[in-house]
Amino acid sequence: MPSFEVEAVGMMAAIVTTLCWVPQAVRILRTPDTRAISLVTQSAFTCGIALWLAYGVLIGSLPIIAANAVTLVLVGAILVMKLNFG
Repeated sequence: MPSFEVEAVGMMAAIVTTLCWVPQAVRILRTPDTRAISLVTQSAFTCGIALWLAYGVLIGSLPIIAANAVTLVLVGAILVMKLNFG
């Protein structure tokens, strides 16, 4: 069982890396311009996040589960907007 300190570092990393996607999603919502976003890269990243979420569930790691669940929503939304707005 990881120590509290280890879990705290993991949770802080999860928060920072998850929140970094909020400005991108907000920008696309405000200005439906997705030309600068690569469809292939965004698709691959979304799949990778889904796999990290599955991994987190399998090993029972709350920081990995929480970060990747929220990130999957954000990057999934960005992917959907890319598909809709071109």
